[in-house]
Amino acid sequence: MSQTPPPTNSFAQMQAGRPTGPLVQGYEVIIGFETHTQLTTQSKIFSRASTAFGAEPNTQASAVDFALPGALPVMNKGAVQRAIEFGLAVGAHIAESSVFARKNYFYPDLPKGYQISQFEIPVVQGGTVEFFLPSTGSGQALEKKTVRLVRAHLEEDAGKSLHEDFIGMSGIDLNRAGTPLLEIVTEPDMRSSLEAVAYAKELHKIVTWIGICDGNMQEGSFRCDANVSVRKPGAELGTRREIKNLNSFKFMQQAIDYEVRWQIEQLEDGHAIQQATVLFDPDTGETRSMRTKEDAADYRYFPDPDLPPLVISREWVEKTRSEMKELPRAMAARFRSQYGLSDYDANQLTSSWGIAKDYEDAAKLSKEPKLAANWYINAVLPALSASDALPEVSVAKLMSDDAPAKIAALISRISDNTISNKAAKQVFELLWSRNATFAEPVTQVDALIEQLGLKQMSDTGELEKIIDDVLAANVKNVEEVKAGNAKAMNALVGQAMKATKGKANPTQVNELLKKKLG
Repeated sequence: MSQTPPPTNSFAQMQAGRPTGPLVQGYEVIIGFETHTQLTTQSKIFSRASTAFGAEPNTQASAVDFALPGALPVMNKGAVQRAIEFGLAVGAHIAESSVFARKNYFYPDLPKGYQISQFEIPVVQGGTVEFFLPSTGSGQALEKKTVRLVRAHLEEDAGKSLHEDFIGMSGIDLNRAGTPLLEIVTEPDMRSSLEAVAYAKELHKIVTWIGICDGNMQEGSFRCDANVSVRKPGAELGTRREIKNLNSFKFMQQAIDYEVRWQIEQLEDGHAIQQATVLFDPDTGETRSMRTKEDAADYRYFPDPDLPPLVISREWVEKTRSEMKELPRAMAARFRSQYGLSDYDANQLTSSWGIAKDYEDAAKLSKEPKLAANWYINAVLPALSASDALPEVSVAKLMSDDAPAKIAALISRISDNTISNKAAKQVFELLWSRNATFAEPVTQVDALIEQLGLKQMSDTGELEKIIDDVLAANVKNVEEVKAGNAKAMNALVGQAMKATKGKANPTQVNELLKKKLG
């Protein structure tokens, strides 16, 4: 069977022809990413040991993970399945046959002295990740960006060196050794830390959306390495330095910005940049060199003799395609066409599968998709952010299982003028904080409206009497309105709302005032 040639690994080739981004002190910034995505299998990639996080050191490592003599690796089908799902999600080519190789290097927590990975023929080849950035000075307008992927290959994770609990020594925990990883490598298409973080967030969304990774950056399930270089426009390519193990979007931006400034300062002072691997220290906000960066030749790759080629049938790929859930890009497009949402709103509401599903449930129940979108974007998403929940967690998991129904009920009470938007925010805050479930969501919403006394005035006759009193008490404002002073009209509306203790419908107040003032 013929093979698709692997994408280029040449950094110089990858950068050729890409557009120049905004300059920093007269330099062009060039960024590429390598992301280690821990797959959600229950066992390791080449053994049956558990991948559960947080166990006592060395209690979840088998003979294969310890590299005991005679122990042979056996491929985990679940890891391959997840690699196929990712490839389909980014529009990549899934190789019919791919090869595992031994990547040779020494770490104390790498017991075999090599890592089983893929080099010349990865399982996932090419693909793109698309995301949006706010257009400069254009409010909610969005600018579409595309980052090309070189490859995504399967490999095993190393163990972990423990330094904190020992005096003058380090301990080795091999629980993580053999955990399945999908390493996702981009072409260096990003031109600022803002683009880099936006790409990382979009990639995080994709892998959590399709369920191949839990996305927990604190536990190391999603770790990014950023290759950063700078050059004068039109000059030869700069030497890159790799910032390792970035597990926070905030630190990612800080690390890249510092590294860019540092490289520019070095070049301006006449110093050459040396290729290296660096670490970011969040306490100092600086990067520091860890070791001279190796190239592929230094790893002495060769095919692993214990593992046959990984063969993936077209039937397996197509079956996987047919069973995958709607992808965020497709769902955002559907939200735009089906519900009339803007690009910005559709993008915000597909930030995670949980949010997208909850929003659509609320939109259908309330039959007010645009109003539901406004509520999710302006109330629900900020509440989720303040709760420090992971991005893929839905509001239903935090607020209660019937959260979309509650929000739909709240939206319906706004639509039928039972309460104002301002009053509805008070009800939402109580719904969020109490996390209680009544017999029916509508019952709970209505009960809170009554309890708080937030129901708008529905008696037109009573409201007209109040407005008459306001007009009689504010003759000067009335005269100014008749003279064309719009601010005076706002003052009258404010007085009427004050007289009704905020229970009047502002639109109705405006209409009655205009009617009485001619």
